[in-house]
Amino acid sequence: MLPDFELIQHQFLGGHDITIIPIFDVHLGSPECMEQEFIKFVNTVKETPNVYLVLGGDLIDNGTKSSVTNPFAATMRPSVQKREMANILEPVKDRILCMLPGNHERRSGKDADDDPVYDIAVKLDCEDLYRENIAFVKIRMGKEGSVNEVAGKDRPCYVLAVMHGSGGGILTGGSVNRAERFGYVFSGQMDALIVGHTHKPYTTQPGKIHIDTQNNKVTVKPFKVISATSWLQFGGYAAQKMLLPSSHCLNSLILKGSHKEMIVTM
Repeated sequence: MLPDFELIQHQFLGGHDITIIPIFDVHLGSPECMEQEFIKFVNTVKETPNVYLVLGGDLIDNGTKSSVTNPFAATMRPSVQKREMANILEPVKDRILCMLPGNHERRSGKDADDDPVYDIAVKLDCEDLYRENIAFVKIRMGKEGSVNEVAGKDRPCYVLAVMHGSGGGILTGGSVNRAERFGYVFSGQMDALIVGHTHKPYTTQPGKIHIDTQNNKVTVKPFKVISATSWLQFGGYAAQKMLLPSSHCLNSLILKGSHKEMIVTM
């Protein structure tokens, strides 16, 4: 397995924009999983050019004997969940930018030293895109051979930090506070922090004060915080624990190819 702090690098040099959709918390195998909707979405991605995915964990429900999730309520065994997820993603494996496990897949690491997302990555021949805890994704764009390549005016560069996420709380504000607070630990270029886990889709744009001693300037550098939606209907464990329902709402990150600009849509 490659270390977390080794950059995953991609280049898109056609001068066009790309759309990145974060996929977290599918929970394939859960009775509440929106399986058919997810399959339909993947087929749409396959037919749509310039759309890419970051896979941020809890792709499968992976109920084990020691987990909170009841393994006997699953619609398929964990081994089948893993195989079916790989089959679903096979047509779009060339659109994947990175892959991470979530807390549901980490159950297997504790019980049997296994990571289903790593196994899926190997099956898809995407092992180099896998990271265990956090993925740093560098994306170079623009037109190949641009005259301003060195200055970066025609060759924008974006850096994404992707992690499954942790904690959260009942209300969305707790999730926002935790994600934004962690975003401040990054020094240097970090354009967007993408998380999931809480099943609460949202986006915010905090800023950090940047002191440039080379040019004697002090500026505020914004970064996006994007929390991905889940693919679960309300019910089951969430209803038992009196958790608040969250709606399914895909968010996407558009990276401009002609200049440095990011647009988040929901």
